[in-house]
Amino acid sequence: MVEMRLISVWKPFVLPALTSKVEELHIFGYDKATIEDVWNCLMKKVWKKDHEIRLHQVVQDILHLDAGTYMNFLTMEIYRNDDLMSQIEALRGFSKEEA
Repeated sequence: MVEMRLISVWKPFVLPALTSKVEELHIFGYDKATIEDVWNCLMKKVWKKDHEIRLHQVVQDILHLDAGTYMNFLTMEIYRNDDLMSQIEALRGFSKEEA
């Protein structure tokens, strides 16, 4: 029988898949993508709650996360954040020092 665990428990086991997804997003031009951002996106947009799931399903969801879903997540996080301008600059890849 394949073991089922809470999604949050699988995180340390799927770090290679998360790293791969972050590298893919970097190739697509999302240079500010991080493992935490991708994980948070999956938790909020794909899984929506911390329920029990099999390891291969977690890995599949990570590898199938598309850039559009990730960008929608970041956009919604911007609107939830009080510091809108710094988030916009982060999305554009600019820091305040470069401006």
